[in-house]
Amino acid sequence: MQSSTQDYFPIVITFLVALGFVVTTIAATHWLGPNRKTKKKLETFECGIEVQGNARIPFSVKYFLVAILFVLFDVEVIFMYPWAVNFKEANLVYFIEMLTFVACLLIGFYYVIRKGALKWED
Repeated sequence: MQSSTQDYFPIVITFLVALGFVVTTIAATHWLGPNRKTKKKLETFECGIEVQGNARIPFSVKYFLVAILFVLFDVEVIFMYPWAVNFKEANLVYFIEMLTFVACLLIGFYYVIRKGALKWED
């Protein structure tokens, strides 16, 4: 069965309708919305608490590094789920591929630990 350009026409139409809706909505809210900028509206609002000091204090890069590493390793663990679901149907090659994946994951984890990325104090 060969596909032709006519088979993709509904997808293109759906994409154009969605894109048109997004552009129209953004333009309408920009043109029709209120545009009054007062000093009170431009103040920082923190749940009714008066602002104290500068909000632009620097955060430690280690905080962001740990967060990114968590997401990275969490996503890698998600790749193990299909393997666990199909474990009974797996053969030896399938098992070796997963061991290779886990080995790469552990090598990366070892590298992160050796670099000291998870240490909070310097």
